[in-house]
Amino acid sequence: MVNLATSMAHRLHLRLLTWDVKDTLLRLRRPVGEEYATKAQAHGLKVEATTLGQAFRQVYRAQNHSFPNYGLSHGLTSRQWWLDVILQTFHLAGVQDAQAVAPIADQLYEDFRRPCTWQVLEGAETTLRGCRKRGLKLAAVSNFDRRLEDILVGLGLREHFDFVLTSEAAGWPKPDPRIFHEALRLAHMEPKVAAHIGDSYLCDYQGAQAVGMHSFLLVGPEPLDLAIRASVPEEHILPSLSHLLPALDRLEGSTPAL
Repeated sequence: MVNLATSMAHRLHLRLLTWDVKDTLLRLRRPVGEEYATKAQAHGLKVEATTLGQAFRQVYRAQNHSFPNYGLSHGLTSRQWWLDVILQTFHLAGVQDAQAVAPIADQLYEDFRRPCTWQVLEGAETTLRGCRKRGLKLAAVSNFDRRLEDILVGLGLREHFDFVLTSEAAGWPKPDPRIFHEALRLAHMEPKVAAHIGDSYLCDYQGAQAVGMHSFLLVGPEPLDLAIRASVPEEHILPSLSHLLPALDRLEGSTPAL
């Protein structure tokens, strides 16, 4: 696989880069449990942040399994889906009074729309700007809801993208090939001139490759799973966002001008 990628390097000419957003370009400033606990305390409810964090992870997994992609196919809106997650999280954490939690849920939903709840990851703006200077078309393709546009605008990142495609708007979450096909259709591009960047091996790396796109896997400081490392060529692994532009240079067989 590595040899194949290397042999194709001189022929690779990318025109479109699609981007995952959460934990690739931005992340929450504080853990979910802390956000929930702080808002609850402002409403007179004292619940431990760690308890809420554990409850959230359990509820989120169950909700995503029962009602994937915000329950759109079940007639839910993404807002209803999230309010239900918040109510169930507090219930599991020991708060039985749903009426007391309802205004907290409403405020939390709005809080997670606000840019101050998020932070741009190191190297994100510089890398996006560098990709723009190369004449690349950029698009965000994210398993996210309708709030993403407001978040990106508030953080100053929206201007870098030709379009933003959320799983809510597309109707399918990554790694479903249909969301990648929709991104290619919106960009008027063929898969062979497009690459996707993200931090999930399944949703981002494999999802994009399955439709014929190139892909890069952004990895954190934690050791990469051996099976994943064995299946991803070294030149497709990004230890940080600042490694993307040099990786593009190598794959395209070019040397940036000094």
